[in-house]
Amino acid sequence: MQVSLTAEQIEAINNIKAIINEIKKVIIGKDEVIIKSLVAILAKGHILFEDIPGVGKTTLALALSKSLSLDYKRLQFTPDVLPSDVTGYSIYNKENSTFVFKEGAALTNLFLADEINRTSSKTQSALLQIMEEGKITIEGITKNAPDPYIVIATQNPIGSIGTQMLPESQLDRFIIKLSMGYPDLESEIGMLKSKEGGNPIDTVNAVVSVEQLRKARKVVDEIFVSDKVYEYVAKIVKATREHNFIKLGVSPRGAIALINITKATALLKGRNYAQPDDVLYAINDVIGHRIILNSKAKVNGADINSIITEIVNSVEVPKVAKAGIL
Repeated sequence: MQVSLTAEQIEAINNIKAIINEIKKVIIGKDEVIIKSLVAILAKGHILFEDIPGVGKTTLALALSKSLSLDYKRLQFTPDVLPSDVTGYSIYNKENSTFVFKEGAALTNLFLADEINRTSSKTQSALLQIMEEGKITIEGITKNAPDPYIVIATQNPIGSIGTQMLPESQLDRFIIKLSMGYPDLESEIGMLKSKEGGNPIDTVNAVVSVEQLRKARKVVDEIFVSDKVYEYVAKIVKATREHNFIKLGVSPRGAIALINITKATALLKGRNYAQPDDVLYAINDVIGHRIILNSKAKVNGADINSIITEIVNSVEVPKVAKAGIL
């Protein structure tokens, strides 16, 4: 029999459903992307969207910030954006002969780094510390990011004019990489109709408070994961490091990310314990951007998704009971 849910877990599940319904007012026909974005946030992770311009990435980020009652800042990354624009800088105050710290755009609850792969590597790297540690150190001054702290970055497909690849160290700091894609015909018609009479984003309301989001994240932390599920994740990750077509496999940070996403997925499905299916729900989105293929893969026409599928199929799925381990 299923383990009974606590009042806190039931409240978190109801809040998640309310957030999803609120965002669906403006993001039509992309329920899976909305759900996976929310799963990533509940798992205390950052999100990378790779897609062509104009498919709703910025709108989704803004809808998330509004529905979650989060302070929001957006910075358009261009070649002339400096690291200090992201992190902040100190200026000299003549009146009292002291330096005053001016916060950069990144110090907010939800920071949208728009077209992050159009700026210099130096500027991209300005986000490394705050994404990992939740703080920024500049000229000996350390500033803590607000709690919760979420980075949502967008990038245009590699090969687009003016783009450059993000370094592996930065890609690894994103818990999930998603793509919006074009809407289907019915969804696009609905989107066009929704624009009548104003901007639909103005109809999005705050449905949970910042404190409720913190509580929901704490509930996710406490989701039960059996030893068999931990071993299942470890075996999948190990297989990525040993595969013939993979030059760089999933890091330990990636394994932790997969466990955290697994926990958030379990809660979303109304459970307070994880199952193997929860591991697989968003596995391509969680580990795909952490894998680098070698020349053999390219010669044989293999892609990352097909290799992940092959690896998953090669690892035996453990038998986990509803209330724990069989």
